[in-house]
Amino acid sequence: MAHGSADEAPGESPSCRGALASLGRSAAAAPGCHGGAKMAAPAYSLGRREINQYFSIRSAKLLAFGAVALLVLLHSASRYYGGGDTCEWLLSGGRFLGENVWQPRGCMMHKYRSTDAKSCLRHKRIALIGDSRIRQLFYSFVRIIDPEHREDGNKHENIPFEDQGSSINVDFLWHAEVNNSMRDRLRSWTENLSAKPDVIIVGAATWSIKLHGGSSEALHQYRANLTFIAPSLETLTQSSDVYWVLQDPVHEETLSEPRRMITNEQIDLYNDAAVSVLNGSKRNGRAGAVRLLQASRQAALETIAESGDGLHLPEGTRNVGAMILMNSICNKVVKPIDGSCCQPRPAPTVLQKLTAATFSVFVVCSAVLHLLGYSQHHKGRPAPDVESGEEKRKPDSATVPVSPKGPFQSICRMGVIMAYFYLCDRADVFMKEQKFYTHSTFFIPLIYIFVLGIFYNESSKETKLLNREQTDEWKGWMQLVILIYHISGASAFLPVYMHVRVLVAAYLFQTGYGHFSFFWLKGDFGLYRVCQVLFRLNFLVVVLCLVMDRPYQFYYFVPLVTFWFVVIYATMAMWPQILQKRASGSGVWHLVFLVKLAVLLIITCCFAYSQGFFESVFSVWPVSSLFELHGSVHEWWFRWKLDRFAVIHGMLFAFIYLILQKCQVLSESKGEPLFSNKISNCLLFMSVVLFATYSIWASSCKNKTECNEMHPYISVVQILAFVLIRNIPGYARSLYSSFFAWFGKISLELFICQYHIWLAADTKGILVLIPGSPSLNIIISTFIFVCVAHEISQITNDLAQVAIPKENAALLKRLLAAGVFLGFVLMLSQGKRPGH
Repeated sequence: MAHGSADEAPGESPSCRGALASLGRSAAAAPGCHGGAKMAAPAYSLGRREINQYFSIRSAKLLAFGAVALLVLLHSASRYYGGGDTCEWLLSGGRFLGENVWQPRGCMMHKYRSTDAKSCLRHKRIALIGDSRIRQLFYSFVRIIDPEHREDGNKHENIPFEDQGSSINVDFLWHAEVNNSMRDRLRSWTENLSAKPDVIIVGAATWSIKLHGGSSEALHQYRANLTFIAPSLETLTQSSDVYWVLQDPVHEETLSEPRRMITNEQIDLYNDAAVSVLNGSKRNGRAGAVRLLQASRQAALETIAESGDGLHLPEGTRNVGAMILMNSICNKVVKPIDGSCCQPRPAPTVLQKLTAATFSVFVVCSAVLHLLGYSQHHKGRPAPDVESGEEKRKPDSATVPVSPKGPFQSICRMGVIMAYFYLCDRADVFMKEQKFYTHSTFFIPLIYIFVLGIFYNESSKETKLLNREQTDEWKGWMQLVILIYHISGASAFLPVYMHVRVLVAAYLFQTGYGHFSFFWLKGDFGLYRVCQVLFRLNFLVVVLCLVMDRPYQFYYFVPLVTFWFVVIYATMAMWPQILQKRASGSGVWHLVFLVKLAVLLIITCCFAYSQGFFESVFSVWPVSSLFELHGSVHEWWFRWKLDRFAVIHGMLFAFIYLILQKCQVLSESKGEPLFSNKISNCLLFMSVVLFATYSIWASSCKNKTECNEMHPYISVVQILAFVLIRNIPGYARSLYSSFFAWFGKISLELFICQYHIWLAADTKGILVLIPGSPSLNIIISTFIFVCVAHEISQITNDLAQVAIPKENAALLKRLLAAGVFLGFVLMLSQGKRPGH
C-alpha cells in the first residue's frame, strides 16, 4: 500500500480529471461533426476549469469538515435530550438483518458462547419467574451456558440448572400469574438478601387472560397486583439486575380453542399496564428501575406466524431474547469488542490524556503563530514513494508552509482528525451496527466500483511493465475490494476470503518488487532513505496507538510491511552488496545474489516451521511490545506465516524482470506485446488458465484452516497470472484507470483509517452517522472517510519533509529523540493489562 501525496494540480481531483479526460476524448472522436476535433480540446479544457472553480479536493474536505461538525452536534444533542443509554437501546427494539440475526437499535450485540457466558456468570445465581413462555426463555438462556442441555423439566414446576464447574445456578420458578404467590417470593428475597438472585427475570400475563376469559376485571386485578409487587422489584434493583419481560404477540389463527381469548388486543392492554406501573420509578427520577425487555416482543412480531401453537415463539426468536438478556447482563463484565451495547465508555489512559494535551498545545501554538503573521511558503520537494522509491513530480505551484508555522499547522490538523477518530470509536457519540453478509452486499458494490473505474481510463506516461500509474491502479482497486470485503462481512464466505488473501499477498509482492528495484537500480542504502520509508509507513499508526489505546500489532499490516522492508534492506545492504552496476560486469554476481535470496528463503522456512523458535525470538522485550496482541505473539505468527513468501516472490520477479530488461529481451514500446506474438499469446493463454484455476480451487475450498495452509505456496500463481495478463498486451500497458490510481496513492491511509471512522468497534461493526438509512449512511461516512484519508496522506508527507532531515548529524539527533519518546511510551504501556 503505497503512501504518498496525490499527483494532482492544486485543488483538482484526479478522478474528476479522469472523467473530464474521457469525455474530452469522446467528444473529439465523435463522427459527423465539422470541426468537432478542433473544438473538443478547448471545450474540455474550459469545462474542467469551470468545474474546478466549484469542486476540488479542498472544497470536498471543507464540506466533510462541516458535515462532521453538524453530525457531532446532532448526535450529542440526541444523546443528551433523547437518552444515550445503550442498554435501553438493546432492550427496547431493533430489527432483523437476516434469518435470526438481530440488530439492536444503535449498538452491537455480541454472540455469546459457552466460555464467555461461564466467565461472566461465574458464582452467580439467576432466577426466571413466570409461565410457559418464560420457561422457554429459561431453556434458551441455559443453552448459551450449556449447549447440550435438554428440555427435560416438568411443565408446571420449578426447574433448576447448575453448572458445577463455574458455580452458576439458573432456576426457573413457576409463577404463571402476578398474584400473592409471586409477591411472597419477591418479598422473601428483599427480607433475606443472602438468598436473593443476582439476576431476576420476570414475566406473566397469558394465564390471567386465559383463566378469566379476557375480562376487564382481570386486567384491573393484574394492574393492582403488579402495583403491589413493584416496590419489591424496585428494592431488588438496588443489588440485582431485574428485568420485566413484556408479553409477546400471539398468532391468533393457530391458537387452540381453550386459548382463543388470548388475543393481541388483550396482550397489548396487559403490556400497557405493566409499562405504566413499572415505568413509574423512571418518571419519578429514581435510579435502579426495573428494566423492560421489549425487543423480544418486536422480534416476535415478525416471526410469530412460524409458531407451532400460536402462543410459544419459534426457537430462533427465543434465542434472540436470551442473547439480548445475556448482552445486557454480561457486556459490562466481559467487555467484548463486538458488543457495544451496555458497555460503559472506557476512561482515558495516561497516554491518551498526554496525547490530547500535546495536540492541544500545538493547536494553541499554531493559533499564536497565525496571529503573529507567519505566512511564508517555500516549494516542497517531491515525496518519494515508499514502495518504489520514485520521486513524485509536483507542479511548480505546489507549496508547503515553511517552519515553524508549517509543522504546527500540520500537527494541529492531525489533532482535529484524531479527535474525530476518538469520537467515532471510543466516545459514545455515534451509533454502531453489526455486519451481516449477503452476496448482494458484496458483489453489487464491487461491480459498480469496477464499472466506474474502467470508465475513467487514461493513457499511461510509461509503457514499462508495472509502471508507476499501473501499480497505483493495482493498489487502488485492491484497496477498494478490501474495503467492500470488510464492511460487508464477506470473510464469512470462504471463496471471497481466499481471493482477498491473494490481494494482501499482492501488496506484499509489490513491497518486495518495489524496494528491491529501488535498491538494485540506485544503490541508496543511506539512513535518510530508511527513515523516510519507516516514517511514512508508521506515522499514522503510532499516533493511533496513542489516541485509540491500541497496541502496534493491532494494525497488523503496517508491522508486516515494516518488518519486510527491514528484511529487504538488510538483505540488499549486507555484504556483498550486489547492485545492477556491479552485476553488469559479470554473471557470477547474479548467482551470488540468488544465493543470498536462497539464504533468506531458508531462514524464512526455519521461522515458519518452528512456532516455538519464532515466538521465542519475538517475545523478547522490547521487541515483544511491537508484536504482541492480547499478551501473545500468536496473531503476529499467524499474519507473518500466511504471506511469508510473498515478498521473496516479489524480489525474485523484479530480479528476473530487470535482467530481461537489461538484456533487451522485452519489448516495452507503446502498443507492442511484451514478447514475440507467439510467446505472448502462449503466456497469455497460460495466465488466463492459471488465474481461473486458482479461482476454481478457492471457490471449492471447504475448510479455512486447510486453505490457509496452502495459500503461501499458491497465491503467487494468481498474482503472476494477473501481472502477465495486465502487461503482456501492449494496449493494456498503455492505459490505466485514473480513478483506481487516485485511491492507490492513499491506499495505506484508507486501510488504516477504516478501522475507526468507516467501520466501528475496531472493525467488528459499522459506524452509523445517519441512523435509519443504511444507504445514505454509507454514502456520507464514505465521503468523510476518503477525505480524511487523503488529508492524513498530505499531513504525513508534509511532516516527513520536516521530521527527516537529509543531514546525518541532524537526523541522528532526531532518531535519538524518537528513541527516547518511544522508550517513554513503552514504559507507560507496561502497566496496561493484556488485550489493550
